[in-house]
Order: sequence, then structure tokens, then C-alpha cells
Amino acid sequence: MDRRVKYTKDIIKSTFIELLKEKEINKISVSELCNKADINRATFYRYYIDIYDLLEKIEQDLILELKEMLYDKSNQSMKEVIEDYLKLFLDNKDLIKLIFINRKNIYFLNDFFEFIYEKCRIKWFEKVDDIDEKDMALVSIFIFNGTLGIINYWVQNNFKESINEISSIIEKISYNGILSFKN
Repeated sequence: MDRRVKYTKDIIKSTFIELLKEKEINKISVSELCNKADINRATFYRYYIDIYDLLEKIEQDLILELKEMLYDKSNQSMKEVIEDYLKLFLDNKDLIKLIFINRKNIYFLNDFFEFIYEKCRIKWFEKVDDIDEKDMALVSIFIFNGTLGIINYWVQNNFKESINEISSIIEKISYNGILSFKN
């Protein structure tokens, strides 16, 4: 990507995040964002359809970054992988908090969980080889929705708990959830 394009998109995104700290997304206009970012409206519309499209693109970038992180994790334990993701969330806590607050539906992460499911199920089948596909799918839905709930709690409570504490809880629930099917 051209440096100027990247710079412009970064300015738009950072200005948008600042505005989201002040008001709800439905109260932010493209004109207001452009004025605050010191860009013209045509520049905004070159990259985004509207404010909601901008939020969606920011979410997609986050999901892409989460997915890319997974490729380097094959030798790490589940707890280490979870900790790395939580660190990414903490490093971007303003953005994460705003996404979780402004998205009444926190399931924007489902795309990521579907991706990670394919990676996890291989390891889970190694631990419990007699579980059928339907049970595996149901357990993963339970684990991922529970994980999302824990992460949402952590975000909504301003990241009070340590990464180690949250990752330990998620690891225990995940590990014990799948092991409950072991004969």
C-alpha cells in the first residue's frame, strides 16, 4: 500500500476512534470526522462508504491480524496462544473497548472463532479421539461463546484482571470442556 494512502487511512481511523470515545457511532457524521481529521469528504469516500463501513473495515483489519498471529503459533501451548491474543487486545484496548461498546452484537469475532476452530479441532481430536463431529462442533460452540463472554467481561471491566488470570480461565474451560468427552 502506498505510504500516503496508509497515512490517510490511519488518520481517518484514529480520528474516528477519538470521536467514538466522545459519542455513539450513530451521532458521528462523515463531515464531522473529515473536519476533525482535516481531510475532504471525497478522500473519506474514496476508501469508505460511510461511518459503519469504516467500523467494519477496522474490525476486519483486527480479525486479519488475529488470524495472521495464529500461523506462528503451532509450537505454543493453548495458554500461550491465548495470552498473545489478549496482549493484542490490551495493546489496542481503546479500539477493542470501543468496538465492544459500539457493537451491540459482540459476535463480530465469530469469523475469527470459525478460523481458529479448524486449528483447534485437530488438537482436540488428538486428546479425545472417540468424539464425533457433531459433539465436537457443539463443544466448540460452547467453548468459543464462553471465551467470547469472558473476553467481553474483561473488556467491559476495563481489563482489570491480568492476562495470565484470563488466559488461565479460558484454558481450563477449553481443556476441561473437551476432556469431558473422554471415556
